[in-house]
Amino acid sequence: MAQQAVGRFAPSPSGRLHLGNLFCFLLAWLSARRQGGRIILRIEDLDPARSKRKYTEQLQRDLALLGLVWDEGGLDAAGPHAPYEQSRRAALYEQALAQLRAQELVYPCFCSRAQLHAASAPHAADGEVVYAGTCRNLTDEEIRRRTLVRPPALRLRVPDEEMVFQDLHYGRTTQNLAQACGDFILRRSDGVFAYQLAVVVDDAEMGITEVVRGRDLLASTPRQLYLYRLLGFPAPRFGHLPLLLAPDGRRLSKRDDDLSLDALLARGLSPAAITGALGFAAGLLERPEPATPDQLIPLFSWDKLPREDVRLPSSLF
Repeated sequence: MAQQAVGRFAPSPSGRLHLGNLFCFLLAWLSARRQGGRIILRIEDLDPARSKRKYTEQLQRDLALLGLVWDEGGLDAAGPHAPYEQSRRAALYEQALAQLRAQELVYPCFCSRAQLHAASAPHAADGEVVYAGTCRNLTDEEIRRRTLVRPPALRLRVPDEEMVFQDLHYGRTTQNLAQACGDFILRRSDGVFAYQLAVVVDDAEMGITEVVRGRDLLASTPRQLYLYRLLGFPAPRFGHLPLLLAPDGRRLSKRDDDLSLDALLARGLSPAAITGALGFAAGLLERPEPATPDQLIPLFSWDKLPREDVRLPSSLF
């Protein structure tokens, strides 16, 4: 018997959802539902300085209003994988960290942000700093001495090898971790666990079989696949989506209210008009017309989705 598809919404409650977030959530929901699968809502509130409960409550109302109903999870929810807020799941991340330590793959890093972003630091094609391994081979005495000055972050040693995976939308993708990012952080110096570790642990523990998200996270997938391998977890399928851009071509941001759900509803658009417009942007509809998520399920296909980023026409909203 084939395994049931399990997708997820994993919003960060650091602001109001914008159309780009909703575009990803809609397509993740449609992909899972098209397969007769389920959706889990997990709240990625790792960063206490940016995460607000009011945003979590609001995003749940936004998703429900649009008809993007989830089957499990959410704020304060009971369920087989509770809690569903990452801020309450640190014990699971500690267990995974201990497993990686036992493999002698974790080491302390004392580099400051300024050092990491120095002009001489190597950068990947997307502008990300490639960690040079500065703290990789510190002696025990050097570690002890530096710990007295500042608490370290923890990094994972990566191999100099090609990581290969088949993306549901962009096809065969390869990346050499040593060249693309270098040893990456598992836990920050302030004790907050890094996204890369938390998301792998959570997706594995919750039985996620399919991760659908924006192409801006495509470069992080090989790191996560490496963690899946080290921790002995089966990896999900990954499908990355083109980004939704504002009519002027800028990346959408939670700081911009003009394309937030509130702003669109205030202009008189119905929830079905918004999901229909997103379905049109995804290539599922021939014209922007009202459509509920349920009505879009039989129309969903990865083959229909554009590969290039989608600029919203000003006339659409």
